[in-house]
Amino acid sequence: MMGNFSIALSGLEADSTALNTIGNNLANLNTTAYKGQTTSFEDLFHQQIGESGAGDPIQVGSGTKVGSTTTNFSEGTLLPDANGNSSDMALDGNGFFLVEQNGQQSLTRAGNFTVANNGSLTTQDGQFVLGYPATAGVVNTNTNPQPITLPVGATEGAQATQNISVTANLNSGATVGTTFTTPVKIFDSLGQSHQATITYDKTGTNTWSYSVALPAGDAAGSANATGTLSFDTSGNLIPPQTPTTPTWPTSTAVTVGSTVVDSNGNLEKVTSISGTGTTGGAAPVWGVAPGATTTDNAGANQVVWTNLGPVSTVPGPITFTGLADGASNLSFNWNLNGGGTSPLISQLASANSNGAQTNDGFPSGNYTGFIVDPSGVIQAQFSNGNTQTIGQVAVANVANVQGLVSVGGNNFQTTGASGQAVAGVAGTGGRGVVDDSTLEQSNVNISTEFSNLIVAQRAFEANSKTVTTFDTISQDVIAMVR
Repeated sequence: MMGNFSIALSGLEADSTALNTIGNNLANLNTTAYKGQTTSFEDLFHQQIGESGAGDPIQVGSGTKVGSTTTNFSEGTLLPDANGNSSDMALDGNGFFLVEQNGQQSLTRAGNFTVANNGSLTTQDGQFVLGYPATAGVVNTNTNPQPITLPVGATEGAQATQNISVTANLNSGATVGTTFTTPVKIFDSLGQSHQATITYDKTGTNTWSYSVALPAGDAAGSANATGTLSFDTSGNLIPPQTPTTPTWPTSTAVTVGSTVVDSNGNLEKVTSISGTGTTGGAAPVWGVAPGATTTDNAGANQVVWTNLGPVSTVPGPITFTGLADGASNLSFNWNLNGGGTSPLISQLASANSNGAQTNDGFPSGNYTGFIVDPSGVIQAQFSNGNTQTIGQVAVANVANVQGLVSVGGNNFQTTGASGQAVAGVAGTGGRGVVDDSTLEQSNVNISTEFSNLIVAQRAFEANSKTVTTFDTISQDVIAMVR
């Protein structure tokens, strides 16, 4: 008779576990990145009490037990933060954030991080979020992950302008004496801005002079602040070049399009070649007028050069000395090509105009916050508009997620069944990417849990009925003895 009770009691115990699991899922319905669980049962051993006439075993079961609790590691809904909090992060895909406290590392999907007063990026429970450090803006992933620290309260120093570039068109139809200006903001070593002015003055056909000046009183002197800009007949700037006139005779072959600066300071371009195209003999007497041609080596091999016009003269670097605010002398280069290969200044038959311009100087700036890109790279933001890479969030994977053990606080730890956590960067090795200002929601489905709750409740009630039935039978047996 006692076996009867143990069977029903094993059912009650297993059903209680299932009810606890369901209740815990519902309790964590709003827990960030919570992963729901399900309880599975399996039967206990069976006792063979005989055989049927056909020789088939006659077995009686001994009840049930909890076979496993399985965690659903599917991704919850990713919900953008209405306040744009950059310390909130979510993983879109596989993997876990790596956190640490008192030397103990854990894994978590919950990215509702905070920034401590000392700049440490931490979990809600104060665990350090781990990542890869950056030096001079370069992340080093060839090291063990370490706590991420943001430059809270830091000030980025000023940088004096070292290079400028401007985009402009000078009207080819302007008369000699026409002037046009381009304002350019530059910064000195103290971070003070100055409004430099480039003044263009047309001095002849396809030729303009220029001068660069600061406002009166900003500097005591200047050097290399004047020069000339020359354009070819297509309106293209003839950039400054070092004279490259070949030494005659020479056997070096030239091709159509080759250029040299002749002895008159004009840019000569090869427009046609006959024979082998080798230059030789005495140096040619170059034509002075732009557009004129010069034939080199009038023998069997002829090279015809066309005069494109004088090259521009842009001495550099442009320097201003004796700055009134006490900053160091300001010296910078004017990059006529910007960061490319084509000049940014043209001379076309349209109105004088200014376009985009760049300079690499900036004032000092205070830390204002940070952003995280999909690969987990963290960039600190400063009030001067600059950003600085300070690290990269680490993302870890394990071979068997079902082998992880939940330790509370939205954290998991590895076991022998899960395998060791392998840290890396987001978007690589099967790891998901980081969504900044986003939180992963619980993946618990309330409808499913309510259905499971009803089933578990009915099972518990059934086992309870079994107990009361066995109790009644036991009373009947006792009454028989009496």
